[in-house]
Amino acid sequence: MARRWSKKKRPAFEDKQVTERNLISHRVFDDKTLRVLVHFLDKGLFQSLDYPVSSGKESIVFRASKADGSFIAVKIFKYETSAFRKFAEYIQGDPRFALKDTLRARVHLWAQKEHANLRAAKAAGVHVPTPLAFRENVVVMEFIGEEGIAYPLLEQAALSKPKKALDSIVEDMRRTYVDAKLVHADLSGFNIMGAQPPVVIDWAQAVLRVHPRAEEFLLRDAHNVARFFQRRGVDVTEEDILDKIR
Repeated sequence: MARRWSKKKRPAFEDKQVTERNLISHRVFDDKTLRVLVHFLDKGLFQSLDYPVSSGKESIVFRASKADGSFIAVKIFKYETSAFRKFAEYIQGDPRFALKDTLRARVHLWAQKEHANLRAAKAAGVHVPTPLAFRENVVVMEFIGEEGIAYPLLEQAALSKPKKALDSIVEDMRRTYVDAKLVHADLSGFNIMGAQPPVVIDWAQAVLRVHPRAEEFLLRDAHNVARFFQRRGVDVTEEDILDKIR
């Protein structure tokens, strides 16, 4: 199988964004990460890594192409970042994971936690990207978009029916809390994609409901979601959301 690191099928209107992101993306491709990507290539999970579709302090998400012409998302957590030093609060108190000493081990744990939380949320019927695989600092998952173009984040999307979007998100919060027994712990318009229905992303920090700060995180999630939709003209409070979740 040919190994290609291409920019094929890139939408013309995204050229500028892709160029800017490529200035950042080279930092994630250390030797260990490249070996993980080659492992997934050899396994046939994807045929080429196309270009970044989103980037943040701790990770970059790439669109990847499969042999059948469809797409998946490849999320690479960066080793060269200080962001993971602050994430102990989301790991301590979670009986599934033990906090690691080294930064590299913490990055691996963060990827493992994202994959585990995605699986639990998906099994509970929450609208999330389907997790496909993970290894070390890389998580492979379903690509959320249309014709190879990722859907915008909810914060950037034009919502024609905001109340309908809110109802879907609150139901997903309820399923996360009641059925998956998780709390997302970082829910906002920046961690939800404006698909129909909306899709909740970025699950690495999600905690079990038994976590000592789970209720605090749930309250913060409800507050953020209520504020987002209040700004879009929906009559909702965090108390309304919490009542429906519980």
